[in-house]
Amino acid sequence: MPKNALVAQSGGPTPVINASLQGVIEACRENNLQIGTLFAGWHGIEGVLLEELLELDGVPESEIQLLSVTPSAGAIGTCRYKLKHDASEDFARIVDVLAAHDVGYFFYIGGNDSMDTANKIGETARERGIELVVTGVPKTIDNDLGDEEFTIIDHTPGYGSAARYWAYITQIALEENRAMSGSEPVSVLQAMGRSAGFIPAAARLGDPNRQAPLQIYLAESGHDLLSLTEHVREETGRSGRCVVVVSEGFNVGSLGEAHDGFGHIEYGASRTTVAQVVVNHLNDQGLNVRGQVTGQTPGLLQRSTSIFASTTDISEAREVGRRAVEIALRDGSGWMATILREPGMDYRPIFDRVALGRVANSQRFMPAHFIAPSGTDVTDDFLEYARPLIGDGWPATTLEGGLQRFARIKRRFAGKRLPDYLPAGFRPT
Repeated sequence: MPKNALVAQSGGPTPVINASLQGVIEACRENNLQIGTLFAGWHGIEGVLLEELLELDGVPESEIQLLSVTPSAGAIGTCRYKLKHDASEDFARIVDVLAAHDVGYFFYIGGNDSMDTANKIGETARERGIELVVTGVPKTIDNDLGDEEFTIIDHTPGYGSAARYWAYITQIALEENRAMSGSEPVSVLQAMGRSAGFIPAAARLGDPNRQAPLQIYLAESGHDLLSLTEHVREETGRSGRCVVVVSEGFNVGSLGEAHDGFGHIEYGASRTTVAQVVVNHLNDQGLNVRGQVTGQTPGLLQRSTSIFASTTDISEAREVGRRAVEIALRDGSGWMATILREPGMDYRPIFDRVALGRVANSQRFMPAHFIAPSGTDVTDDFLEYARPLIGDGWPATTLEGGLQRFARIKRRFAGKRLPDYLPAGFRPT
């Protein structure tokens, strides 16, 4: 008898997270002799804890096909609910809900914390003698999942689109800076990336031949406000202008930090931003050219703007979702689908698997050979690594009435079979 399946998402969305969801749905439908009903956790693991399970089997194929060009995670929702290692009651509840709905396959789309959660859910099921195949699907625009040797994963779905966004935004910012340098000679842009600099590094893709006055400050750069100021003044002395891309994790002191459910700094909710601190500092110190420093913080747009999505990223995200289902059916529990890279000059992805226990809570930073000796730029090695990921051409976005047509999944919930439950993270402390 076929077992049912459930897919859930966790953490911040990406422009291509729904493409992975599409891949999971398509592969489950194609393997209907082994997989019965497919559910989705409404708003991720919170939906599983609350037994709010969307039924996906009746979703029209036309809506499924739109998922690959639908950004963010609104189709089935996501969350930042932290399942702590000592939250045994929550883990037991998840397994109870899955067992109550005859779920034998659980697909979890997320980053390093999510893979740790998936691993723990699998362990809980085994300890209780419940048959459950748990498989991870990688996702994060930060590209910080894995190791610096790129043996766990070469790049995460979502990163290529965020990189493409920054390549294009940098091109535009450099043109604006060229036009307004008489009054606004320095423009500061803040890119996402708490502690790993892969996203701000992608700004260099917008000026790969280094023809423009562009400086990039990664969280790993080793610079501070003092050295940043010196480098900017040197550039304005040479060029009369400068565009500065700074990581949100660049050390400028206290920001009045807010934190999300995973304990990570949530820069968009903090009292100030790195970009604003840099702008204020440069204006307070004064420039060696006429005019003021201005700043921009794109925020969530860099992870949810579908028109900038990389076609390569969309294709790979969808394929890695499909491969996760294949791995679950063929190899059993405890794996994450992964993307590696075939050696050689031409870019060719390799879809494989990696043990959840190996990837859980893994974190990588920009390798030293990707960072220029000055600490204000990246190397050609990084450009060779990142350039194929942003793809060529534009995504085939569907328009209706001049607006983007996104996938819409009607909220049809499975009937509840267990008593109501209040997740540990919802309880007053």
